[in-house]
Amino acid sequence: MRRDLLSEDERREMLSALAGWSMVEGRDAIAKTYVFTNFVEAFGFMAKVALVAEKLDHHPEWRNVYRTVEVTLSTHDAGGLTRLDIALAQAMDKHAAG
Repeated sequence: MRRDLLSEDERREMLSALAGWSMVEGRDAIAKTYVFTNFVEAFGFMAKVALVAEKLDHHPEWRNVYRTVEVTLSTHDAGGLTRLDIALAQAMDKHAAG
């Protein structure tokens, strides 16, 4: 998958399709907070997403406290948002939902 920065039009289009994701102030990144029923669900989500991240060779910035997982996505070697971030966000939403 390409690591080119998203154009303004691509950002608007792709981000509008991602529920709960928002731009990070002062960075070219997106963020979302997931809240699960308990720690085991939160950690299970992280384990599933870790496998996707490895396949994409694209790893999130994330923080877990008990049942909450805070995620920030940005493609560091590209200097901002790329299709990799969108793909990983979509995979995260899918795993969080089911």
